[in-house]
Order: sequence, then C-alpha cells, then structure tokens
Amino acid sequence: MNIPAWPKPVALGVLIGAIAVSTVGFSWGGWVTGGTAVKMANTMSHEKVIAALVPVCVDLSRTDAERAAKMAEIRETSAYQRSTVLMGTGWATMPGADNADRDLAQAYLAALEPDLS
Repeated sequence: MNIPAWPKPVALGVLIGAIAVSTVGFSWGGWVTGGTAVKMANTMSHEKVIAALVPVCVDLSRTDAERAAKMAEIRETSAYQRSTVLMGTGWATMPGADNADRDLAQAYLAALEPDLS
C-alpha cells in the first residue's frame, strides 16, 4: 500500500497551527479554563454582594445609640486594626448572622473614610 507524501506536512501544519492558536488565545486572547471562569465569577459575585451590603452597614451605624462612642474608638485605633474594631461594633454583622464579615467591614471602612479624618 502506497501512502501519499502530502498527509505528513498537512498533519504537521495542523498541529503547529493548533498549538499557535491555543498559545495566542490563552495568553493574549482572553481565553480561560472552566475552573478559572468559576473562580472569577465567584470573586465578582462576592465583591458585588459586599458592595450591596455596605448601605445596610451604614443604616445599622446611623441607628446605633452608641454611634459617637464607637466612632471615637474606631478613630483612636491604628489604621490596620480598624476593621477588627469595626467588626466588634456589630455594624458589619448582617441581621440573622452570628459573626461579622471582615470583607464587609473593610468595605464599610472605605465608605467611612471621610468621617474618620
């Protein structure tokens, strides 16, 4: 049986082309694997939920009778420990939750920044 000479260069060209397209697609084309897409979606949804809950924290702090004392305590605390102190105030604890959320506390601190100066 005679095999023609042309299939070998064609197969090699297809293989090299597939490798080149994959390399360019994943490095510059923005392609991602399924696992990476899930991680990105989880991160984005977590950030959006935190951003949506910051107004709840603002409302909790505005209705707190001890707001002035708690704000003074937050102001007196060093910048890197403020989120821990804020978590202790209860403003970063959502209704129905047992514990405060650190990410929510940090986002709320960013919103409070003008008041802390």
